[in-house]
Amino acid sequence: MVRLVRVPDGRALAVESRGDPLGSPVFLLHGTPGSRLGPAPRGAVLYRLGVRLIVFDRPGYGGSDRLPGRRVADAAADVAAIADALELDRFAVVGRSGGAPHSLACAALLPERVTRAAVLVSLAPRGASGLDWFAGMAESNVREYSTAADSARRLALRLEQRSQRIREDPTVLVTELRGELPESDRQVVADAGIRAMLVSNYAEALRESAHGWIDDALAFCRDWGFDPGSIRVPVLLWHGQEDVFSPVQHTRWLAERIPGSTLEVEAGAAHFGALPVMPRVLAWATG
Repeated sequence: MVRLVRVPDGRALAVESRGDPLGSPVFLLHGTPGSRLGPAPRGAVLYRLGVRLIVFDRPGYGGSDRLPGRRVADAAADVAAIADALELDRFAVVGRSGGAPHSLACAALLPERVTRAAVLVSLAPRGASGLDWFAGMAESNVREYSTAADSARRLALRLEQRSQRIREDPTVLVTELRGELPESDRQVVADAGIRAMLVSNYAEALRESAHGWIDDALAFCRDWGFDPGSIRVPVLLWHGQEDVFSPVQHTRWLAERIPGSTLEVEAGAAHFGALPVMPRVLAWATG
């Protein structure tokens, strides 16, 4: 069931808990665009792992109110507010794709509460020293992030138009993505259950507006509001070698700067390769 959690500034966030209600709490932060309906292990798997999985719509997505001008760092305060509402003192965080930088924010800014952080197929900060940020990136993402850096107004217009098409036909985004997917990602998305989940995820994310998508893209291209090098909790960084949406060198850059982090790069895997490794990642997060 969806629960609306009010955060201190009065916004409402749409939150769900899945799996074992007495299990180890783990926040799963969804991708971009995305929602609480995004990729996650089934309930039976969560029970076997002893995991209580907490998922929520980031501001502007699905059932959550928008936070205009938000930074990546702002995710930490939202996660803390949800944890308070659920009476959770300590918890792990897992972020995939667009959720990955936000999980790093929680690790950096909530060190007394976050036990472990798993970061799957992440971007690095825009302007990261020594990193060719766009190298190896799919053209659709190059256009999106280039526009975000140049003109918030043009980005909003572009993503509102794309979102309208997706609201009219939620399969559109999956179809658009297929043209840029490496073969390993095509094999993952070929599964009918995964395709259906992705369609539901995108439809919920964008059912009201493109605000969440717009604000994510802008946040990734601004100062994140924290230094990844300040993180001291255990961090697992996973990336597929063939990823074209957030290229692997982004995670290698993070691994070089986060003290004591563990880096796993899987040959032959790409962006959606993060889905089948999720149960193992959750086992690590609660270990």
